[in-house]
Amino acid sequence: MTSAAVLARRLARDAEAVCRHYLSNGRRSGRYWVVGDVINTPGRSLYVRLTGPEYGPGAAGKWTDAATAEHGDLLDLIRLNRDLRGLREAMDEASLFLALPRRERSRKASPVLSNSPEAARRLFRAGCPIPGTQAEAYLRARGITGHIDWVTLRFHPQVWYRETEKTPLEAWPALLAAVTDPGGRITGIQRTWLDRTRPDKAPIANPRRALGHLLGNGVRFGAVEPAPAQAGVLVAGEGIETMLALKSVLRMAPMIAALSANHLAAVDLSPALFRRLYVARDNDAAGIKAANRLHERGEAAGIDVRELVPVHDDFNLDLCHLGAAALLAHLAPQLAPDDLARFAHAEGLRALA
Repeated sequence: MTSAAVLARRLARDAEAVCRHYLSNGRRSGRYWVVGDVINTPGRSLYVRLTGPEYGPGAAGKWTDAATAEHGDLLDLIRLNRDLRGLREAMDEASLFLALPRRERSRKASPVLSNSPEAARRLFRAGCPIPGTQAEAYLRARGITGHIDWVTLRFHPQVWYRETEKTPLEAWPALLAAVTDPGGRITGIQRTWLDRTRPDKAPIANPRRALGHLLGNGVRFGAVEPAPAQAGVLVAGEGIETMLALKSVLRMAPMIAALSANHLAAVDLSPALFRRLYVARDNDAAGIKAANRLHERGEAAGIDVRELVPVHDDFNLDLCHLGAAALLAHLAPQLAPDDLARFAHAEGLRALA
């Protein structure tokens, strides 16, 4: 069986053909192939060395993304570009590529539909963890005090934005949120474009956009624990900031952000996973309608559906205006006592005493 190191060296001997196939939006610049990132975004952040020794400093096939500090060899690049789950799948893909006739290797990779789950997965993989980035600064500015280093959240310094087909492309930093199905597979993504200099959303007409398959799925914060009688509880709401605000006071509660009222109403209800659903609805007509729909669906599925109602328009505003202790005091009567004891952190419970 061919080893990963051998495959990587074979790819490096034909590095330009690899780049033309997987990074077709880039171009050769001297001894390097230059492109925006590993998912083939146009730009100049990522560079691949096309010539050099087979291993060691300056080896052919080595790449670095200056924006994210990611780096690796061409086997790593193929894994990320194709959103493959591990080394074995990357080796299989590389073997298929190397078996192609030379002309086929140099053809451009098949385009990815711009609103497809694959496009969402590629963009998310191109991001980096959010601690220390503009994404963390944005969330902290929204009053969110809890944990923010979730596997479903990433940051990218340059994500393309276009207002209409007739307006030019612009690159803005963005908070990326992965939408997943109950099995954990990424089916979509939400991009929140951020201001370049302030911890706020970007000053553009539509700073939030989602792509991929969202219906029934959502951005998950913590896993539901399907233990027998006393567990299996989920908190579902609309926005990422809303759910992270709740996470700041109910730190142990598994949560899902459905991203809109319509998608909240359609969130997947799996009785095998949870017995009780808290609907953290917004204080508007759409939020009330979504909660009513979930009551109907929950009753049919044998799930206890309860509402969490904010003081202001949503729970993120509540956290900003009331503070964590007052928000927990407002939530306490709306939660089953055993859920309050399990999900609120000890410091918050002492504040209620």
